[in-house]
Amino acid sequence: MKLPVLPAYYYLDHFVEMLEFVQKTYGSILGDEHRAFIARFGELSRDAQCLLIRMVNRRGAIFNRSLFSYPEIKDIELAAAELTVAGHARALTESDYPAFVACLPRDILMTGAQAAGRGDVRKSWAKPRVVDYYLGQIPFSVAAQHCGGHKFIALDGTRPIEFLLYLYFGKTEVDLKNFALRDLGILRINQETSFNARFTDGDEAVASFYYSQVLDRLDVKSEAVYRQAAIDVLGGPACGTDYAADLRGRAAHQAGLYFEKSDESALARQLYRAGSSPDCNERLARLLYSKGERVEAEELLQRMIDDPASDGEHLFATDFYARKFGGRRTGLYTELLRSGRAITVDDTHRGNPEAGVAGVLRREGARVFYAENVLWHSLFGLLFWDELFETTQLASGFDWVPHCLKDRSFRRLFTSSIDAKLEAIESGNGLAIILRTIAARWGRPNGIFAWDHVQVEALRALLEGTDLAGVTRIVRSMCDDFRDMKDGFPDLMVVRDGKTSFMEIKAEGDVIRRNQLTRLRQLGAAGIVAEIGRVDYRFDPEQDYVVVDIETTGAWSNGDRITEIGAVKVRNHEVVDEWHTLLNPQRPIPAKIVQLTGITNEMVRDAPVFAEMANSFMEFMGDGIFVAHNVNFDYGFIAYEYERLERRFRFPKLCTCAGMRRRYPGHKSYGLGKLCEIYGIELDNHHRALCDARASVHLLNLINRKRREELAQSAEAA
Repeated sequence: MKLPVLPAYYYLDHFVEMLEFVQKTYGSILGDEHRAFIARFGELSRDAQCLLIRMVNRRGAIFNRSLFSYPEIKDIELAAAELTVAGHARALTESDYPAFVACLPRDILMTGAQAAGRGDVRKSWAKPRVVDYYLGQIPFSVAAQHCGGHKFIALDGTRPIEFLLYLYFGKTEVDLKNFALRDLGILRINQETSFNARFTDGDEAVASFYYSQVLDRLDVKSEAVYRQAAIDVLGGPACGTDYAADLRGRAAHQAGLYFEKSDESALARQLYRAGSSPDCNERLARLLYSKGERVEAEELLQRMIDDPASDGEHLFATDFYARKFGGRRTGLYTELLRSGRAITVDDTHRGNPEAGVAGVLRREGARVFYAENVLWHSLFGLLFWDELFETTQLASGFDWVPHCLKDRSFRRLFTSSIDAKLEAIESGNGLAIILRTIAARWGRPNGIFAWDHVQVEALRALLEGTDLAGVTRIVRSMCDDFRDMKDGFPDLMVVRDGKTSFMEIKAEGDVIRRNQLTRLRQLGAAGIVAEIGRVDYRFDPEQDYVVVDIETTGAWSNGDRITEIGAVKVRNHEVVDEWHTLLNPQRPIPAKIVQLTGITNEMVRDAPVFAEMANSFMEFMGDGIFVAHNVNFDYGFIAYEYERLERRFRFPKLCTCAGMRRRYPGHKSYGLGKLCEIYGIELDNHHRALCDARASVHLLNLINRKRREELAQSAEAA
């Protein structure tokens, strides 16, 4: 696809678009310095405006004017001088020294050192050592004189610009490049025509901007940055809203962790107390206890238990208190893991234990849906679509998640309609609301859920087979604090006899994260059964293996097509079913492929195309493990065919070629024909799909017998 060509002054147009939007949307909270900047910017020449925006969009704050190459700017030097007079640019100063030498090429630094009479600088030194030498041994004025400091210009007075961009984008690290990506069609934007301000109070905006900048600077991991962050947090503005307080809490937590690890516990405590977020309170409680200040630690924990900021904070405080002050020997996490149901899963499912457990539960007669967070996200988004996306809750075209979910104002803004819909859920009418939204809004982009993850049958099962008062309680919590409730939900939803429950899957070595334990307890408190499923990897004789072979028009999965699929289902070393079809590849079969396989164009002319057989093959796969000789070839072709249909094809894989190499080493060749010859396996019609699949079944059984022996020996040793 050919990208559109942007006009010469596209970035100036973008900046003006941003200024006009901010003045219109945030006029009541702009301060004098912001209005003054906007006025001064309007008085600049177009060249000066363009140069300022170009520098704002570039990395860093100092620039070599001689390297500027902007044909639309007629006189770079004149534009730079105008920006200097206006206070937007300046010459380099001592504070720019580290950035100045860091941006200079090594050869310039070496030449400058020689010109300054520094003969002890060695040509063999790497640039970092040269930079350190400059900063430690050469004064800034000397470096500027001999390394072309007069050619450089530094941005100045950019805080008003940064604040205006923050109001527009809601982030400190975003710049105007997003506009260009939008115009090029690379970055998707929402299609709202009217927007709602993310901040309506000037103090809230300033505090949020302040702590967002502190957080942004903490991306640079250095002691100086952390020490400045501590000063900024402890001396920063008051936070009148949850959103600003959350930003301050995150900054305090990050800085506090640094100083706690550096054994500066007094400073870490100050930061944790200033942050006062659940994360900060947890670290403070742990720190106080570890330093022997048990009385203060106990008092803090009791306050957290009596008045928790979140369910997660309450969970930590009760668990920590019980272990440190109540005499309990094990934590809630360990107890829950130990109490979980053990489920034997074939060890081929390592890496995707959820699929293995789902297969086991389906064999037991249950319906199983992959739920985790997507089920609850889609439930929430579909129920409250109108409130979230039809009431100008988005702050700009680049926003996808309404700000009312970020600042926890959603429930306050839409109390009556939320209560009405919660009542509809509890009375059994929630599914009707969801289906109406799906019918009216299907495919419309949003920041809450992806349409291809919407499982109507799963939503139906949830709302028809679960205690509706419990579902209402969970959704109400999501309305109150979506940010805290947006993740941690269990992996699977299980439906037995019309009743739903949830299961979090944990394999060997996995731990339960705080948010997962919190969700399990919330679901349980709401009357919804939720449990841990502990995976015990073994050789599972009841596991289905689907041994597949395909024939194709060539070896390139993106260009060639499948002409034949043969599949054999194996359970406990026995063949239980077979599946076979020729396919019309919708292109000629090359003569050399006809010679190899015996499949001619006449044979496939009236055969079905893949789309006609896709459902049948997927049903045959069931919860099986995909097996093939050189498995990535067969799997890649079939997965690509489903991708063409915008469908997913994801199954655990087992390769009989790799498996034979590992467990039966020493053969010169591990091709299917050679292995069949060695092990006496019948292969009368080689390079026909069903014949090759049947032959590969024998290799699979050889491998699985070895696997079963290995796993049994491993279990005995444990």
